[in-house]
Amino acid sequence: MRRTLAYLLRIGGSIAIVAALVAQIQRTIQNESAGKGEVGFVVQNFFSFFTVEANVLAALALFVGIFTLSSRKSDSQGWTIFRAGATTYMATTGVVYNLLLRGIELPQGATVGWSNEILHVIGPVIMVLDWLIAPGRRPLNAKALWAIVAFPILWAGYTLVRGALVLDPRTGDPWFPYPFLNPHTSVNGYFSVAFYIVLIGVLIGVVGAGVLRLSRGRRRA
Repeated sequence: MRRTLAYLLRIGGSIAIVAALVAQIQRTIQNESAGKGEVGFVVQNFFSFFTVEANVLAALALFVGIFTLSSRKSDSQGWTIFRAGATTYMATTGVVYNLLLRGIELPQGATVGWSNEILHVIGPVIMVLDWLIAPGRRPLNAKALWAIVAFPILWAGYTLVRGALVLDPRTGDPWFPYPFLNPHTSVNGYFSVAFYIVLIGVLIGVVGAGVLRLSRGRRRA
């Protein structure tokens, strides 16, 4: 029964997430083509959102997971850590979006409503359920948390460096994926940005620790 549910989650989840990503980037490209025409720039921006990157990792984890289920063997430790990371990022995305960003029009063009819900709500729920239900995961110790938090740290560094060096050709202003990461519009500049980065880092660490704890929980054969 668990294996069947895992198949359904992984097949349906991977299709839904890919469809949502494609729909949103198509809308973004269409809007930009009808406006300033900086399609290359907005495509780079699209894949600079943590939400998008988390969903790409989640879709990959779910799709590959379809085939790992059929082997009926335990996942490798490396693959389990990858799944744990993708689950952590998606769960964090769901929490941050619903606490800080719901109702804010994000700067990737007009948002596709159903796509937005899949990327920020349904996708995270699917990943958490998959982590809880799907057989095959290996128990992970606390050291795996370093691997999980490495990607968000690199993403934050990339975001700040790119925002400082790359100007939006449409406006001439620095571009940041989320309002709370923009030091030019935040109340206290980089201090506010640093606060949010630390806050999100702590949240990712806490969620990641919870995901790792669940990996060591009692599992049925």
